[in-house]
Amino acid sequence: MVHGSVDPGFEEVREEFTRNFADRGELGAACAVYQRGRKVVDLWGGSRNSAGEPWEEDTLVLVYSVTKGLSAMAMAVAHSQGLFTYDETVASYWPEFAQNGKQDITVRQLLSHQAGLPVSQRFDAAQMADPDFVAHALAQQRPAWKPGAYHGYHAFSLGLYESELLRRVDPQHRTLGRFFQDEVAAPLGLEFYIGLPAEIPTSRVAEIQSFSMLRLLTAMNTMPKGLVLGMMWPGSLTAQAFRGNLKVSSPTEFITKGYHRIEHPSVNGIGLVRSIAKAYGVFATGGQELKIRPETLEAVTAPAAPPSAGLRDRIIHIDISYSIGFAKPTKLLRFGSSERAFGFPGSGGAFAYADPDLELGYAYAPNRFAYRFFDDPREKALRDAVQRSVSRAQGQVRRTAGDDGPVQ
Repeated sequence: MVHGSVDPGFEEVREEFTRNFADRGELGAACAVYQRGRKVVDLWGGSRNSAGEPWEEDTLVLVYSVTKGLSAMAMAVAHSQGLFTYDETVASYWPEFAQNGKQDITVRQLLSHQAGLPVSQRFDAAQMADPDFVAHALAQQRPAWKPGAYHGYHAFSLGLYESELLRRVDPQHRTLGRFFQDEVAAPLGLEFYIGLPAEIPTSRVAEIQSFSMLRLLTAMNTMPKGLVLGMMWPGSLTAQAFRGNLKVSSPTEFITKGYHRIEHPSVNGIGLVRSIAKAYGVFATGGQELKIRPETLEAVTAPAAPPSAGLRDRIIHIDISYSIGFAKPTKLLRFGSSERAFGFPGSGGAFAYADPDLELGYAYAPNRFAYRFFDDPREKALRDAVQRSVSRAQGQVRRTAGDDGPVQ
């Protein structure tokens, strides 16, 4: 069931990927790792749909909120191009945004889920396809808390705000999805889309399976309890935020209702898992291929600046850390070898991140939906195996160098 390759020293990753199918209920999935610009892990296997058709080398997969990390990369490229600064107000670039108390919100606060804008009106597919319509609705939103005082997961709304900000500052007025294709995907040779092009057949996309709202609402032992309780109360800010701004009743309806063809930079990224890993690998090695400036890379890798009230997220009710579009390591969400790491998890079990200290980019995505906010056992086993593989290689280099030579 498992195909692909691993470089010498990464055999444990293949073993854990195989164990996912044998012991952890995996249906179909892919995992890839780039280190120092080299692809060292590229694995795929299982079934891509309910008909049992195999997950192929070119199978694409919907990665939900892992999309936020790719969108943050596009915003970082725009920052490096001098299109905006993180500490300027959003309204200075998008004057209509200043309505209803939003005039002092900075770009940094918006990208770090501190703006108090996790809820917006719901859009159907036709409305979502009209960026002017969406922008008008977003500009009227009133913050749910004092911006900068708290943070709370902008699960659906963040990407829409990012896209409109980018439209305002880009000389070509491109949406985020278009900007990503032109300025990130094309230079790196990635196949990853924020809005699947019409010429790409849906048959190439893995079918997400096993989602159940009832199962989600009873997942107290695997999901943050405050998140589950909040979703049980329709009037709560948590329930409103996770209701989302798309007229769908479950994640599986992204494709059946056509949203996969429309840009939604928070949640509807579809692509090859190896492309996600490659993108993070480029950022982990300094981003020269994308002309990332040192000040941009420093902002991306710096420790998160928490809101004044601390790390407790008002939507998911756990301590978590966000910085300019990425999630950062915390005591609950541990990834990478230091706090310089950055990435984002996705609904159902997907996760991707960059580790600048190890010059490593990692990505995993399945098509069997899991009820965890992060640390799905399938993904965690692979992530830990990658870290152990790199640690063993570093230890071997040190032993080879001995006391007389430098450690590389």
